[in-house]
Amino acid sequence: QVQLVESGGGLVQPGGSLRLSCAASGSIFSIVAMGWYRQAPGKQRELVAAITNGYRTNYVDSVSGRFTISRDNAKNTVYLQMNSLKPEDTAVYYCNFFPPNNRVWGQGTQVTVSS
Repeated sequence: QVQLVESGGGLVQPGGSLRLSCAASGSIFSIVAMGWYRQAPGKQRELVAAITNGYRTNYVDSVSGRFTISRDNAKNTVYLQMNSLKPEDTAVYYCNFFPPNNRVWGQGTQVTVSS
């Protein structure tokens, strides 16, 4: 059973930065595509960024140029570097496979962008 544990969220001012981490258990991490997702209050969960096992990346338009997804297969960890944060980035951020597996959603990590 794969477990995903997100960390690194917090309160940050507009224009600030945060780095999220997602630690995965299990031996399949290095061969699967991973994604970061977010859910804002009153909205559906959406894909933010994805990275393949070949390190190709893709981003939703609203974060392109500001967020960077990366992975360290030796540590079974995927990261999301978030720069130039905006209030509309406020959400709970989750990692999961890409496409997601509904059986492995973690607790997520709260990101709040506010002055």
